[in-house]
Amino acid sequence: MKRISIRLKLTLWFSSVLIVMSAAAIWGILHINSRVDINRLTSLLIQEVDLSLSEIVYAKEPQGGPIGSYWLYHGGGYIALNESLLVTQNEVRLAMYSLDGSLLYGENPISSVTDSSGFSDATLTSHSYEGSVYYSYDRLLSVDGLDSIWIRGVVSSYAEDFQLSMTIRAVMLSLPMFVVVAVVGGYLIAGQVLRPIKKISEAASGIEQGGDLKKRIELGEGKDELHSLASSINSMISRLDRAFETEKQFASDASHELRTPISVILAQCEYSLEKTRTETEYIEAMEVIRRQSDKMAGIISDMLDFTRLETTPERYIMERLELSELVSLSCLDFEHLSDSDKKGIKLVSDIQPGIRVYGSYQLLTRLVTNLISNAFRYGKEGGNVWVELRAADNKAFLSVRDDGIGISSEHQPRVFDRFYQVDSSRSGEGTGLGLAISKEIAKLHGGDIELKSSLGEGSEFIFWMKLSV
Repeated sequence: MKRISIRLKLTLWFSSVLIVMSAAAIWGILHINSRVDINRLTSLLIQEVDLSLSEIVYAKEPQGGPIGSYWLYHGGGYIALNESLLVTQNEVRLAMYSLDGSLLYGENPISSVTDSSGFSDATLTSHSYEGSVYYSYDRLLSVDGLDSIWIRGVVSSYAEDFQLSMTIRAVMLSLPMFVVVAVVGGYLIAGQVLRPIKKISEAASGIEQGGDLKKRIELGEGKDELHSLASSINSMISRLDRAFETEKQFASDASHELRTPISVILAQCEYSLEKTRTETEYIEAMEVIRRQSDKMAGIISDMLDFTRLETTPERYIMERLELSELVSLSCLDFEHLSDSDKKGIKLVSDIQPGIRVYGSYQLLTRLVTNLISNAFRYGKEGGNVWVELRAADNKAFLSVRDDGIGISSEHQPRVFDRFYQVDSSRSGEGTGLGLAISKEIAKLHGGDIELKSSLGEGSEFIFWMKLSV
């Protein structure tokens, strides 16, 4: 079965609705028009009869009547008759009757119906005759000393029916043309409106067939629903593209970073299995394997955390929290480290109380811990680490500064790159993802991390984010 396009469905639907509505409107117009026409017709009948009544000359003796008239004797008086009197006016037939119902002058096409019903002054009556409806109206003319006479007017509804039929024919002739114009116009407009959907479909099909997530749907400028749909689809494709790129980057980074510890583990296993070793040699080999396994676990954990931050940040709960308390607790944890772990470094904190922000407690704790641990890792033995938290300009500023080895200007642009470590000789102390993760957390909270460092003088990392309202 051939599929019907949306364009054709819309055209058929609106065309059907248009035809039904047009037919209903025409029926209503004709019905109202017929009622109006009947009222107009009867009003015209009454007007013509009253006008003729006022123009009749009826006197005891012949006088100078209208030009071309002659006198008709009746009931002790004379009626002036002429060609213009009681003639058909506006489809109204007029006739003059004596009191006994005898026709004196004029014409009544339905006399066989009306004559038997008698007369009634100023009364409008309807009659059926040979399948048509007629209306009659009587008026009595009385003159002192003379017999009274009746004036009867008769009009057929055929006159208005004829006008009505002309209207119907005109409507029935114009309706098909109107419908055709509306259908063709609707079909063209539907094509214009649905053209963006066709472009969306073609673009989606091209992406599916070519597998190129760099392509986007181009509809040009516009603010309607279809442009919003295209924008949403483009955003979805961009997110998918980022997700695939992240997946590829994850696989590439994992293979690169895990290659060394896996090689070391395999080498130790081969060394231990090559021949019988002493207990001390076995223990040393297992220690090496454990250290490399711990490093692999740390790398994988950090990589997974980084991937979650990039792809599913909504999984982290955001809430109003006190950043001052969070930083204080993080500093307290580092103060409880053993002297060997701290390398004799003294932690000095200056935290402004009551600073509140909106964010993830888990992620902000991770960020603060990463910055402080990084300062301890690269600080000099017996040196200092300063942690300061302040609020200014509707922002919270966290500064973590050390007096360690510092970072040269050529390395500073890359310190937030994944797996980048300035001092390769100390690469075993971290995974190379701490600062990259911290940077991503800062961006997720609408903030950022900046670096100020001089080689041999130490480094300062400054994190900022907006205060909570």
